[in-house]
Amino acid sequence: MFKWIFKWLFILGVFAFLALVAYAYVGPYLGADFSAPTTEVRQKVILDGQ
Repeated sequence: MFKWIFKWLFILGVFAFLALVAYAYVGPYLGADFSAPTTEVRQKVILDGQ
């Protein structure tokens, strides 16, 4: 029984991985934007020195 369950979980995991890889390649054509934000962030730093 457990052998059957692990077999199907493994197959499901393989299909999930393949779907994720396919989405990574096809996603930009479907309108998904995977690029990082390009805004510059500046923040003051106060160092405790002598």
